[in-house]
Amino acid sequence: MKVWILVTLALAATLGVAACGESKQDKAKNQVCSARSDMQKQVNELKSLTPATLTLDGVQQSLSAIQNDLKKITSAQGDLNDARKKQVQDATSQFTSALSSIGSDLGKSLSAADAKTQLQTALQQLATAYQESFAKVDC
Repeated sequence: MKVWILVTLALAATLGVAACGESKQDKAKNQVCSARSDMQKQVNELKSLTPATLTLDGVQQSLSAIQNDLKKITSAQGDLNDARKKQVQDATSQFTSALSSIGSDLGKSLSAADAKTQLQTALQQLATAYQESFAKVDC
């Protein structure tokens, strides 16, 4: 009888310790949500730029951060549950497609003034693409 009590207590203790750890699924969700949050911050910063505050270096840094966030999201997808995985894959696909389209439209202007206007329009489109894709991802 004492053996069963000891086995039961040992099993309960093991389960209790295991319950304190974070599952792969939870870690992946946290990684996606953290990257999504940073991406939103970067998009908002880009969207708020004016012709006076817009610098090529600033835009490149934010776009680089967004690319890193997309990599983090993509690497975490495999550990998500099926429903969340599909939601994140769809958002990633939609956002990267919009990003690619926006990028291909840039640089078609000949004047510096037109280029700044075109870049501001592209950044607004990027914000819209984020709202239509990753803003819908549940975190």
